[in-house]
Amino acid sequence: MSFKLPDNEKCTIAIIGLGYVGLPLALEFARKKYSCIKKKKLNRKIIGFDISQKRIHELDNGIDKTNECDLSKIKKLDNLEFTNDIADLDLAEVFIITVPTPIDDAKKPELSALKKACKFVGIALKRNISLVSPVVIFESTVFPGATEEICIPIIKLNSGLSVYDKLENIKSFGFGYSPERINPGDDKHKLNSITKVTSGNNEKVAEWVDSLYSSIIDAGTYKTKTIKVAEAAKVIENTQRDLNIALINELSIVFRKLDIDTLQVLEAAKTKWNFIPFVPGLVGGHCIGVDPYYLTFKSEQVGYSPEVVLAGRKINDGMATWYVEQIILEMVKRGMKIVSSNALILGFTFKENCPDIRNTKVIDMVRAFKQHSIKVDIFDPFADKENAKDYYDIEIHKELGSNKKYSIIVVAVAHDDFIAFDYDNWKSLCNEEHIILDLKGIVPLELNPIRP
Repeated sequence: MSFKLPDNEKCTIAIIGLGYVGLPLALEFARKKYSCIKKKKLNRKIIGFDISQKRIHELDNGIDKTNECDLSKIKKLDNLEFTNDIADLDLAEVFIITVPTPIDDAKKPELSALKKACKFVGIALKRNISLVSPVVIFESTVFPGATEEICIPIIKLNSGLSVYDKLENIKSFGFGYSPERINPGDDKHKLNSITKVTSGNNEKVAEWVDSLYSSIIDAGTYKTKTIKVAEAAKVIENTQRDLNIALINELSIVFRKLDIDTLQVLEAAKTKWNFIPFVPGLVGGHCIGVDPYYLTFKSEQVGYSPEVVLAGRKINDGMATWYVEQIILEMVKRGMKIVSSNALILGFTFKENCPDIRNTKVIDMVRAFKQHSIKVDIFDPFADKENAKDYYDIEIHKELGSNKKYSIIVVAVAHDDFIAFDYDNWKSLCNEEHIILDLKGIVPLELNPIRP
């Protein structure tokens, strides 16, 4: 009996995890009817799986709280279904895992969702009766080696199958890694316009995985030699950005002491052709503030404690508290009342124009203010109120209180709604005696904001 890899153009694909990564991927696979490269007709069935019944209910009703996808055309996609029933995974020949991989309180990889997804896949493979050797692809961020060291043993244990090694006389499964590159809130850089890195456990599987993604990614693919290379490429993409921002943040601390406006310095410096225009600020989110810890975790396992990477993380993790300290020092200098004063924070998400509050560093500012007995209101038109309450136990306001004024105003996120404020809008929020911390450089200079 022969067990070949699935038919690339006619396979059934299960996307496990329907968040910022999984949902756009499921829709892209479903809507593509002809391959980008070979122009062959595609006849795939897509199963979108998520353990959250609430999430499935929302998607079935055309609601996407991530704001990443236009679900109005879903009803026209007769090859896509959403489910939270694990039994539906039995029908799949290809599994793509896109679950969150955050860090825990000790800054270590928190892989419980990934391990659970691997168990689900293993169970489905055991019950699958098709005459193909299925393929499992991981998109979740991990440290180099995690796919082969952690994920595959779980799948093997629960499926009873071995790894596909080009022999087709027994049923087995192949696996690959293709790191996600989704940028929430970015309308320019979408899934199919970003080059997709691919890999596989051997050359045949790697070629199969690369062909799968090549069929839907207009920007093309880049096939790496090994899975570890693909895993490492993912974590250093964001580690590099983290370090660059840490440098600018540290410079902003120096310039603050020198009474120099960092944003003005950057405007002058970027007139040189090879200056990289990073800006200071809060570094949160599910990638930049997380991926470096995955890299350092693995590095320490093999006996090397990174210095530059961890130094950058220390600076960026401490910026929220440092900004609050600068406000308090300025209030003391001006003789302003601190205890029971009121602060308004504009923006709670980790970046502009998206609802994602994962690992937002604005929460560190909120907590620092409260340690000084300062009352805090948070206004964010994008952030999900329920998630903010569940994750952080705070209230998010969707509208500004009428005629309410503040002693402290912090511009934490440059949502378009805030950029649209004019002088009168800003002035109407301020007590006669006030301090504005403008982290994004959008407040009129006539109001004398503190800038990085």
